[in-house]
Amino acid sequence: MTGDDKGMPLSKERIQAGLAKSPFISFLGLEVTSADPDKNEVTMRVVMRPEFERLRGSKQWHGGPIAAIIDTVGDYALVMTLGRALPTINFRVDYLGPAIDTGLTAIARVRRSGKSVGVVDVDVLDDKQNLVAIGRATYSTLPPLDRATVHAAFATGTLDPVAVAEAVLARLARRRDDHIWINRFDDRAILEHARRLAAGPKDLPLYGLPFAIKDNIDVAGLDTTAACPAFAYRPARSAPVVERLVAAGALPIGKTNLDQFATGLNGTRSPYGTAVNPIDAAYLPGGSSSGSAVAVSAGLVTFALGTDTAGSGRVPAAFTNIVGVKPTYGLISTAGVVPACASLDCVSIFALTVDDGHAVLAAAAETAVAPPAPPPRALRYAVPRAADLEFFGDRAAATAFAQALTLLDAQGWQRVDIDFARFRETAALLYGGPWVAERLAAIEDFYTSHPDALHPVTRAIIGGAARFSAVDAFRALHRLDELRRVTTLLWRQADVMVVPTAPTIYRLDAFAAEPIELNNRLGIYTNFVNLLGYAALAVPGPWRGDRLPAGITLIGPGGSDAALAGIGRVLHTATGSTMGAGAHRVPAPGLVPEARAAGCIRLAVVGAHLSGLPLNHQLIERGARLVGARLTAPLYRLYALPGTVPPKPGLVRTVDRSGGAIAVELWDIPEAAFGGFVDAIAPPLGIGTLVLDDGTTVKGFLAEGYACAEATDITHHGGWRAYLGAQQAQQSQQ
Repeated sequence: MTGDDKGMPLSKERIQAGLAKSPFISFLGLEVTSADPDKNEVTMRVVMRPEFERLRGSKQWHGGPIAAIIDTVGDYALVMTLGRALPTINFRVDYLGPAIDTGLTAIARVRRSGKSVGVVDVDVLDDKQNLVAIGRATYSTLPPLDRATVHAAFATGTLDPVAVAEAVLARLARRRDDHIWINRFDDRAILEHARRLAAGPKDLPLYGLPFAIKDNIDVAGLDTTAACPAFAYRPARSAPVVERLVAAGALPIGKTNLDQFATGLNGTRSPYGTAVNPIDAAYLPGGSSSGSAVAVSAGLVTFALGTDTAGSGRVPAAFTNIVGVKPTYGLISTAGVVPACASLDCVSIFALTVDDGHAVLAAAAETAVAPPAPPPRALRYAVPRAADLEFFGDRAAATAFAQALTLLDAQGWQRVDIDFARFRETAALLYGGPWVAERLAAIEDFYTSHPDALHPVTRAIIGGAARFSAVDAFRALHRLDELRRVTTLLWRQADVMVVPTAPTIYRLDAFAAEPIELNNRLGIYTNFVNLLGYAALAVPGPWRGDRLPAGITLIGPGGSDAALAGIGRVLHTATGSTMGAGAHRVPAPGLVPEARAAGCIRLAVVGAHLSGLPLNHQLIERGARLVGARLTAPLYRLYALPGTVPPKPGLVRTVDRSGGAIAVELWDIPEAAFGGFVDAIAPPLGIGTLVLDDGTTVKGFLAEGYACAEATDITHHGGWRAYLGAQQAQQSQQ
């Protein structure tokens, strides 16, 4: 079952269709014989095949397939009523006797379906109705922790802050030796805080959302170590940014691991170990804010605070498939933060979605932050010219970035190739120039009195400050001023710069052989941003062909945070990606409430008329205006219609309410132009009435049912853009 099929209870037919989406489950050959949501019971049958034999020719079932059958049937018994994917927490099988030369029937009965945990018992019988195995599986029923999903569950009463806290603690208890946390609040304190939240006002912007804090940011009641035990101290109060987030209703969980003294982009320079990348444990998690990024990606918190001087709020986001917000310098207070380079340091934010990251930024900022701004239709985006793009031989990274640019081009935006040399020169100043002396200035007394307490690589980097003089510092400052004047000209020809977040990703073993040189490579697209006073937003892009994440970064002048969020939310949705290391797809961006323009009809478009796609001009030519993105109610199926030019989808409302929520765009089209627009629509498409996720209705594209009989059901993609992105990714891998 995928995370896209959500909403209504599943029928027997929909469960069978869900089984077909997994190659492994399809191989098992399970047949759904009954599904009774009233009894919370699902029954499936599977026939014996040679691949399931314990020994070749024995016709006796191996225990492995039986365990897989139990887990699958148990999962679907809960999915049947909850309508979404459920990760297995705990699993036990008792084999009662051999199953020889027989098919098997598995009957799953839900014993508990709580707010955070579900328990299912499964009986496995042979063809003579003898019990051959029994199993009990425990599943997490907590939905993904993005803000929109959690707050929707709060609104319906299916969750409250205490249930979220309990589920988070259960997840933490199951994770061992992952090196995410340096210290955290004890379970009792977290639950007590959650109870206070549940009893208080519920309209706070970050109400009930669990979050983590990088351990170079002060939190009252917990030591600050900066990943150096000898440096540890207990602050009397939390940093202002933490206080603002707690006041906004967020629930602090604890302090996360980092590259010591925030020096590094890799995540391996800590005496507390290397945080395990939840995408692939063999690869770097990224640093220095490694623990914070991993905590978000692994589904342990809704958001996390990091810091970003050279890219530490962006590179870990790229390596763990999440969003990284690097705000304009000074927007968030750095009081209570152990400085790395105090003149450049920014508190950064990790989140599952762009909307989440921006909401946290708005709560954390010292001054008002505008909501995400819709991108201009004629957006110009700058990209380093082909000769300046560097991936250090990583073809998968280069291909992923090219695919990301294709998604940007599909929006109808204009690409501007630029000379990147001055930006590379600026980036080189950060570690190759006297700014490394600012790192020494931050901890000089401790460095002098405790040199052996530092990680060897960290000590070598900070110790390099000795080679710079005051003359070197002024020369570098003057050169930086020159570079700022030259690079500022970029904003006359482009609205945003787009770069890979990192040129490549390294395996841990390869990185260990050259830790300084390979770390320097990771910063070629990040190191210049703070030196030039820019804002940046790291967003997951299309995945690499080797199934590793690849991020891109949107960069704008200082103060462009809202504009970057508006662009980023469009791009993140267009990738059709999942959130972090989980299976849940990125939801469509929310819509800022806006009244329908006078004299206009609000229209939902779902396919080729979406902004940037081939037929969008038919709306623009008639004076239509994009309002924003939304989801339909989970009542529709989406199909890829065969033989249509340009390719188009068909949206059909289901009779049995067995559909999904589909991403749409809302446009206001002048009433005088609406009739001509409708007249130009060719069958089997037409205009009808669509129900949105909030229960309101608008006019929108629908397809006649006959046209979808031979069409491909793409509902599980959640929208036409996501489907196109998946097709592009598949073609690039062939």
